[in-house]
Amino acid sequence: MIILTDHISNQHAKADAGKPRPTLVPVSLIEAVAAVRMFGCAKYHDPDNWRQVEPQRYRDALYRHWLAYLKGEHYDHESGLPHLWHLARNAAFLIEMGGGGDGN
Repeated sequence: MIILTDHISNQHAKADAGKPRPTLVPVSLIEAVAAVRMFGCAKYHDPDNWRQVEPQRYRDALYRHWLAYLKGEHYDHESGLPHLWHLARNAAFLIEMGGGGDGN
């Protein structure tokens, strides 16, 4: 019986080896990006309109939110949501657009 349990444990470890672990992402990050996305969807009425925007606009927006945060402003005037949440959303869009370090 012990051998079978060890075999099952080893198989489980092998089956998960190298697979992403989404549970390592803080729930607060997911909720933050979702909140900013919901604001944007209500504002623009299209959940996929962000795909039509040039990446540079998201880079600039990310910097604006970061600079506002560094200056001590924690909340965006328009949305009322934290600047860091907007920064995370912009980073997520850039990553999704292929910003994996290849200069995009």
